[in-house]
Order: sequence, then C-alpha cells, then structure tokens
Amino acid sequence: MLVLMLFCSNQLLHSKALAKLYGLGTNGPLPCSSIVAFDQSMVIACADSRVCSSNILGFQPGEVFMIRSIANLVLVMKNGPSESNAALEFAVTTLQVENILVIGHSSCAGIEALMNMQEDVESGNFTHKWVANGKLAKQRTKAATAHLSFDQQCKFCEKESINQSLLNLLSYPWIEDRVRRELLSLHGGHYNFSNCSFEKWTLDFKECNVKEEEEESSYVVKEQEFWC
Repeated sequence: MLVLMLFCSNQLLHSKALAKLYGLGTNGPLPCSSIVAFDQSMVIACADSRVCSSNILGFQPGEVFMIRSIANLVLVMKNGPSESNAALEFAVTTLQVENILVIGHSSCAGIEALMNMQEDVESGNFTHKWVANGKLAKQRTKAATAHLSFDQQCKFCEKESINQSLLNLLSYPWIEDRVRRELLSLHGGHYNFSNCSFEKWTLDFKECNVKEEEEESSYVVKEQEFWC
C-alpha cells in the first residue's frame, strides 16, 4: 500500500514537472503521450540506478533521447569525440530536439568522489579520471562554501556541476547556434530521492558569458521551480 501511494504521488509530481517543462498546465496526472512528442527532448542523467529519469519525469519508451553517465557530466567539445557527444550531435542535428535536460540528484557518489579527490594527484582509476572533468564545478563550490560542512559542499556541487554541464553544452557550435536562434532550450534538474522532490531551472543564454577559457565563463539561470 505504501509503495502504491508513493508511486501515485510520484506520478502526479512527474506530470506537473513535465507540464511545466513544456509550458503546459495541469491540475493532475496526464497521459505521457499528451505531454511530449516523440524525441522532442533529450535527457542527460546520472548512471545511478536509484535515479531513473524515465520514472522521475514519466517518460515512456520512444519519447526521449537519453544519455546516462556517472555524475551526469557533459564535457566540452575540445575534449574530443565520445559516445556522449556523438549522441548529442545526433539528437540536436538529426532529431532536432527542442529541449536538453541535465538531471543530477541527491547523494551522488560521483560528486562525492570529485569533492574527495586530492588536487594535482594523477589517478589511474577510470572513475576518478571521469569525475575529474568536473573540477571547475568543484573549484567554484569550494570558493562559495568554504564555511560549510563536506556534506553541504557536496549538495552545492551537485547543482553547480549541472550548471557547468549546461555551459559546456554551449561549446558545441550546433547547440550554441540553435540556442541562439531560440530553437533549443537548456534546462537543469535536480532530484532528491529522499523526499521525491524535483527542482528545475533553465539556462538564461542571453545573460550567460561564455568564454573560450572555461574558468572565465559565467552562467545565469531563470524559471526556477520546485515540486514535491
């Protein structure tokens, strides 16, 4: 009974979240097919099995083009070809998705590993090499939260890394071009699985300052919303 109640509560959250994301209004659950068209969007989510974006947002098979990776990191284009940016290229240039949503989550082990890594220490560990790509988010987190506990710093970095990934998406010219022409929107999302709450925001492209040197870039977000 408890599981069923939680499932129904989550389905209501999911429908409202999707309706907000796509500019629709709803006072209750809606069929997923009425909310999003086939491959209208792309989701980049963490590989953590506790956080299934299809379940969180109510997507059905065939509705969303999806990538999953540790800590839902998006690397800048200059890092070279990978399965992730190949999927990005296909989604944006072939499917012409209208939304890209990067979803992070609470208690992310990948972000914790990033925050625990010692500076300037080379590691042969594949996981460490991957999460090290989030070092700029870590640096910004440390600068902003030096007075906070480690757990609080990790919570901050979970969202900071999402915003860094949104900025990194703009390093791909075919993404930046469609965002500039308002054909594509970039969104961030954070799922707290301890209380089934979801935060969503949109990157404000016009107010962002994107530089060739990543450290000099800055971001602004808008349309911040919270559901629980």
